[in-house]
Amino acid sequence: MGIVIGMDEAGYGPNFGPLVVTATVWEVPGSPHDADFWKALRPIVVRDPKAPHKKLHINDSKAVYNSARGLGPLERSVLGVLGGAGHQPRGLRDLAALLTGGRIEFDGEPWFLGRDLPLPHAEHELCFDELAQRWRACCEKEGVRLRAVASDVVLTRRFNELVRAAGSKGMALSRISFDLLRRVWDPDGEEPTLVIADKHGGRNRYDLLLQEVLDGVMIFRREEGRDASRYRVNRTELRFEPRAESHLPVAFASLVCKYVRQLAMSLFNDFWRGHLPNLRPTQGYSTDCHRFRKDIAETAARLGIADEGLWRER
Repeated sequence: MGIVIGMDEAGYGPNFGPLVVTATVWEVPGSPHDADFWKALRPIVVRDPKAPHKKLHINDSKAVYNSARGLGPLERSVLGVLGGAGHQPRGLRDLAALLTGGRIEFDGEPWFLGRDLPLPHAEHELCFDELAQRWRACCEKEGVRLRAVASDVVLTRRFNELVRAAGSKGMALSRISFDLLRRVWDPDGEEPTLVIADKHGGRNRYDLLLQEVLDGVMIFRREEGRDASRYRVNRTELRFEPRAESHLPVAFASLVCKYVRQLAMSLFNDFWRGHLPNLRPTQGYSTDCHRFRKDIAETAARLGIADEGLWRER
């Protein structure tokens, strides 16, 4: 048996809303380097959004979710896979507790204070039982198991603090990601393990960051370059590459990140529209975040909401 860990993030670029980083951990028969998830899970998984409705669309989150398509396909894929692994979160808080191990305090931001979103939020609940059963049957047949899904949901105040401490947004993302990785990965484990993650911006070197979380464990550098950066730690290979979402464990991590962030932004927008009913919502990106910030400025001042917990500095 081998282990494959896929990692990705959503919300790195915006000025509003959380950054979400996720790691998915999978057991596979044989060597993790030989695992072909797309082939093994073909009876239940598709990469094409036009494929039959009875399958789960797993791909980079940008291919699964857009504003025209809505939250439904993204939700079906995330909750369908989680259901197949035995998890049935009934609300955003329940989902966040599952993913973070209770490490997030939503009530620290006013748009989350005492509020929740029931799940499923966009799709009809009855379809998830069938999807989960078919996912489970396929995984059992192929010897594949989703062992764990873990996330770090970084709210605005902590994001600003981490960026200032790290000196840059890119370094903050890398440290958040490696801290999360250590939650799900045992570098001294006996199982052969493959860790796959998307590159963090233009970074090619990761060994020094690994050293920060490995307490003196020997790191062997295999390759560092634009196309890939690869390292060996005991029985684990760590691989950082562009477009890592071509690997299903990374693609599913991408979907979880996007789903959590979209639910959080729904509560964020609902809060502000409760005070400004005609306010156009935002997803926090540069295309409209400055417009939104200007529109809410007077209300934020009246409510005593400071920029430190509202606006990302970088």
